[in-house]
Amino acid sequence: MNLILLGPPGAGKGTQAQRLLASRGLIQLSTGDMLRAAVAAGTEVGLRASGLMARGELVPDEVVVQIVSERIDMPDAKHGFILDGFPRTEAQAEALDAMLASKGQSLDAVVELKVDESILAARVEKRAGETVGGPRPDDNAEALKKRLAVYREQTAPLVEHYRRKGLLRTVDGMQSVDEVAHNIEIALEQALVRTTG
Repeated sequence: MNLILLGPPGAGKGTQAQRLLASRGLIQLSTGDMLRAAVAAGTEVGLRASGLMARGELVPDEVVVQIVSERIDMPDAKHGFILDGFPRTEAQAEALDAMLASKGQSLDAVVELKVDESILAARVEKRAGETVGGPRPDDNAEALKKRLAVYREQTAPLVEHYRRKGLLRTVDGMQSVDEVAHNIEIALEQALVRTTG
């Protein structure tokens, strides 16, 4: 099963991805982690990304898509994957669809964690206080405000994009972690029925 988890920063995507890794044997593909791994491994695409990152430039979509493509060809991805942090724009979503189609694959579902943005600041502050080894540098109210603005501008349109494709499943992300996990499982079962039925 190939999934995307959508939702603003602090919505609980990472927490729910970990639950899905355990329950469904999927792997979580974080584009940030994959970029760093490709750079560390010195792959052709990693070297290209490294130069851009060193200059503080954004890594272009085609490089990110190539890194995702190479990663999902690895044996541990054969049962499926959860994309985290990608796609972020409609252009990336189209590139992802084309890349998956070239491999005879597709997305099975896109799960949107719907949350009340006014409560996210408190949630992120709580996460910062509980993080082992100290908070992430972007776990503060000011950084959250900027990340939410970027999310609304660039990534929120993906909700409509995937709704039009019939892939979107929306889950109330304001419930308890267990309730959200349970409702994601229900949404995925419905998505499987749609694709196999």
